Parts: sequence; structure tokens; C-alpha cells
Amino acid sequence: MIGPNDIYDLLCCPVSKSPLVRLDRKRLDRLNREIAEGRLLFVDGSPVAEAIDDALITRDAKVVYVIRDGIPVLLPDQGIGTTQINDF
Repeated sequence: MIGPNDIYDLLCCPVSKSPLVRLDRKRLDRLNREIAEGRLLFVDGSPVAEAIDDALITRDAKVVYVIRDGIPVLLPDQGIGTTQINDF
């Protein structure tokens, strides 16, 4: 039986098809600092304006996808490229 948290293990990046894993707290905090400073953009070029409570990241750590209200937002243009952040 699949539990509510196990469902994330079945998800993959809509672009690369790379498996996704939960973003750890340290990286999540780093992401939120960048958002607070206004330095983070979605793939479509729009600014990431709201702090993130939870997220998924590709196993190669190149793209982050926000989880809003328990639902992963897996839209290609709503990914957050990690190359924007030094040493992420």
C-alpha cells in the first residue's frame, strides 16, 4: 500500500523525466533566503514571490518544483533552476 508521503517517490521532472526527491530543510531555507532577497526566478522568467514550505528537486539537483497545499506544481515553466544559486 502506498502512503501519502510515498506518492512523491513516483513523480518525475516533466522535462527531463528525472526522478524527484523531497528538498531537504537546509536547501529549502537557502531557497527562501534567495526568494526574500528577490533573486530567484521561475523558468518562465517570472519572480518567485512567495516563500516555499515544501518542494521536490530533481536527483541531479538542477530543478526545484514547489509543493503548494500538498500538491506538487510540476509545470515546466514553474520549475526553479538551481544554477541561479551559487553552491546549491
